[in-house]
Amino acid sequence: MEITVVELLVPAAPSTLAEASLLVMRVFLGICFIRHGWPKLRNLKTWATAMQTPEWLCFLSAFSMWGAGIALIPGLLTPLAALAILVSMAYAVVIELKAGFPFIGPDPYQIPPGDYAGPMGVGDPPSWEKAAMYVVMCGVLASCGGGLFSLDNLLIADLLKTMLA
Repeated sequence: MEITVVELLVPAAPSTLAEASLLVMRVFLGICFIRHGWPKLRNLKTWATAMQTPEWLCFLSAFSMWGAGIALIPGLLTPLAALAILVSMAYAVVIELKAGFPFIGPDPYQIPPGDYAGPMGVGDPPSWEKAAMYVVMCGVLASCGGGLFSLDNLLIADLLKTMLA
């Protein structure tokens, strides 16, 4: 089965419900990653030091989160934007696995009062669950595209068809 460039960058979803679901997922992820990326960009040196990661790599990660988040909301180059976030979140999973975090941490109500305080004080115990969920969600968008209600569908598909015809 051959896949064209247009089908790769603007895949078709099967139903109106699926199209609406892609819209909801895109907007949700876009908002989340604008909110994740911007503070990291503004406090890059602090974040790089905390992550014990080179500043240039943290910049690439934070910028990809922020920029791809902006692109996801209207659905502009959705597969590429989702892939950029997926790579950052896959790296987060690796870091969290190396740190020995469980997939799902115990619920805070199951921990006796005063027994858990993380590096940032009291809060949810660390786990790699959230980063893994973002990887899966971005994988869906990277493979399905932005859907019917996206700039990809409204602008990019026709442009690519014209350029490749």
